[in-house]
Amino acid sequence: MPSTITPTHTEWEKKRRLDDHDGGHGRRPPTDKRTGGGGDNENWNDRPQGSRGPREKLSRARLGLFFALAGDTMFFVAIVSAFFVAQSTSHIDAYNHYINQWLPTAIPPILWLNTAVLLVSSVTMEIARRTMFRENDVMDEWLGLGKPLTRRALPWLIATTVLGLIFLVGQTEAWRQLASQRVFFGSNPSSHFFYLITYTHAIHLFLGVGALIASVTGLYLSRQLETRQILVDCTGWYWHAMGLFWIFLFVLLVFFQ
Repeated sequence: MPSTITPTHTEWEKKRRLDDHDGGHGRRPPTDKRTGGGGDNENWNDRPQGSRGPREKLSRARLGLFFALAGDTMFFVAIVSAFFVAQSTSHIDAYNHYINQWLPTAIPPILWLNTAVLLVSSVTMEIARRTMFRENDVMDEWLGLGKPLTRRALPWLIATTVLGLIFLVGQTEAWRQLASQRVFFGSNPSSHFFYLITYTHAIHLFLGVGALIASVTGLYLSRQLETRQILVDCTGWYWHAMGLFWIFLFVLLVFFQ
């Protein structure tokens, strides 16, 4: 538990209490063990309500990210809704024949491997995220004893980046396989939605790879511990969201065509 300073009425103690509000860069280490898991307010200095310390910065960053992800969720929900509408759309031709142009698209087997790769990358990302809030390493960085957080988190971030790139390469191979079978974006409504869903998700994941690269760069360039923690933490939550989106979309493409 962080040490507690008994307030006095002296000017020296008042100044000391103000200095203690440095959030990891002042006189006291940024420790807060109340949450006990995953970096949610742990290792952040307990601050009075309304102040703008590291914990509040983390909360605001997460809130902004979750709002953005909520917009992405609505976007994917709209695509899925259009998917089911197109699937059930049909008409009667001039010969009184029931016509439904929906022809299910065969899923390239490589997508199963891609899914496994993305799940593993989510595990490595979570390890990196939690590593950024390890209390002993945070204390060492606060004391100026090197950058143990960077040393521990960096391999996991690099592994996540590599796995993300492998996923994107696998998606490209899946599109190539479909093209070799002469299944293109405009071949039929089913292939149209297959390409739309996989292209859209790949773009979002590519942005996630960019965030991972920014996190790796930030571990080296940023001198502020809280900035590095926030960067890796938000990148981790974004990456997990992309993994959940893909699982949902993959199940849709495999079982609901």
